[in-house]
Amino acid sequence: MSAPDSLYQSDLPTLKLLARGKVRDIYAIDAKHLLIVTTDRMSAFDVILPDPIPGKGRVLTEVSNFWFNKTRHIIPNHLADDLNLEQVIPDPDQRQQIEGRAIIVKKLKPLPVEAIVRGYLIGSGWKDYQKTGSVCGIPLPEGLQLAQQLPEAIYTPSTKAEIGDHDVNIPFADTIPLLGQEMAEKIRDISIQIYTLAADYARQRGIIIADTKFEFGVDENGELYLIDEALTPDSSRFWPADQYRVGISPPSFDKQYLRDYLESLDWDKTPPGPHLPEAVQRQCAEKYQEAKQILLAQP
Repeated sequence: MSAPDSLYQSDLPTLKLLARGKVRDIYAIDAKHLLIVTTDRMSAFDVILPDPIPGKGRVLTEVSNFWFNKTRHIIPNHLADDLNLEQVIPDPDQRQQIEGRAIIVKKLKPLPVEAIVRGYLIGSGWKDYQKTGSVCGIPLPEGLQLAQQLPEAIYTPSTKAEIGDHDVNIPFADTIPLLGQEMAEKIRDISIQIYTLAADYARQRGIIIADTKFEFGVDENGELYLIDEALTPDSSRFWPADQYRVGISPPSFDKQYLRDYLESLDWDKTPPGPHLPEAVQRQCAEKYQEAKQILLAQP
C-alpha cells in the first residue's frame, strides 16, 4: 500500500545517519543533539515487515510528545528546546518528508534495560502465570484469569536485544548489577508512577493501558531522562474499555491486531517478513489513528 503519508525510510543527506532501528532513523546533529525520525516501518515478533503502516510515524510522534509533556513533572525527557527543525534541516523539500515525525533530542547515554510495567495479566505474563503462578518471578494470587487487572501494577524489566533478537525478561535483582542499586530502584519507581498516571488518564477516556515499556538514558552528570517513545500503541497494549471482559483477550488499538493476523499465516517469524494486504495495512493505520484521537481529545 503506497500513500502520500507513508515513509518507510528517511533520506537526509545533510546529516550523518547513525542508526536505523525497527522504526526510528537516528541522525547526528552536533555533539549535544540527535534527530530522530519515526518512520512508518512496522515490526512484529522482532522482524521488520516489508510494508509500511501509513501515517503511523506521525501518530507515534504526536502521542509520545503528549506523554512527554504530561509526565515532565515526574521526570525530564530527551526533547530538546534549543533547536528547531528549520535550523537543522533548512531545505524545505528534505524537511517535508519528516515534518510531524521528527524530533530533536538531547544526546544521552541509553541504559541497558527496558522498563516494562504490567497492570493486567496478558501476553507473556499470562503464559508465565499459568506455568508458575508468578510473572517474571513476582508471585501473584491464585485463580487470576486472562486479561484480569492485577492487584497492583508490577515492574518486569527486560534486557535490550539487538535488532532481530528477542528481549529477555529478567528479575528486578538482575538490573542492579547493570544499573546500580539506586538507579535500578529509581527506574522501577518512576516507571510505575508514570504508568499509574497514564493508565488513570486513559481509563477516563475509554482506553485501558494493559502494559507498557519505557526506556531511559542519562546525561554526563548522571541525571535520568525518559527517552525513545512513551505510551504509544507500539510500546503499549491499548484496549477499548467498553469491550473489556475478564477471561478473554480484548480487541486492541495496538499492533496486537497485526500479530493476530500474522499468527494465522504459515510464517516462522524469521526474516523476511510477509507482505501485508492493503486491507491489513489500512486497518492497522485506522487503529493507531483512533487511539491517538481518543487519548489526545480535549475533554
